Amino acid sequence: MMTLILNRRNLLAAGGSFVAMGASGLLLPASAQGVAPTESMPGGANNYQKGAPIVERIGKGGFVMSGTVRRAGDGAPLAGQRIQMWAHTVEGREDNPRSHGATLTDKNGAFRLEMPQIIPVFGQPHGHLAYDSGDFKTVFLRPVMKSAKDTSLEAHFVLQPA
Repeated sequence: MMTLILNRRNLLAAGGSFVAMGASGLLLPASAQGVAPTESMPGGANNYQKGAPIVERIGKGGFVMSGTVRRAGDGAPLAGQRIQMWAHTVEGREDNPRSHGATLTDKNGAFRLEMPQIIPVFGQPHGHLAYDSGDFKTVFLRPVMKSAKDTSLEAHFVLQPA
């Protein structure tokens, strides 16, 4: 026969197990309810041009902008979301409509678009990305590259309903 010894350590361990297991006794799946929405970055909307077309590539390509789009709260990937990108590149300034383009996220919430090599403006090589489709709150990002020699840049969006 087993003897149950009640002391503070055993009570704390048992209580923690009960909380982790839940009242039903079943282990609950990990929850991503704490996934916070992405805030717009200062300068992210600079030279934004509403309605940039969905394109296969901006200019001649060679530089890759990529990332993911997820829903705030549960972190679920969001398919079919429009992400606009623009930058100051070897082929044009970021205020030039030809330097703007958009793409859609795939079933995993991932996006990827090629554009010409980004070059520094005001000393910082950076890109601009925007979610502006209306189902969720608009978010503008302005990630800065570590080096002007980088050939790719990633940005990740966590969106909250509009």
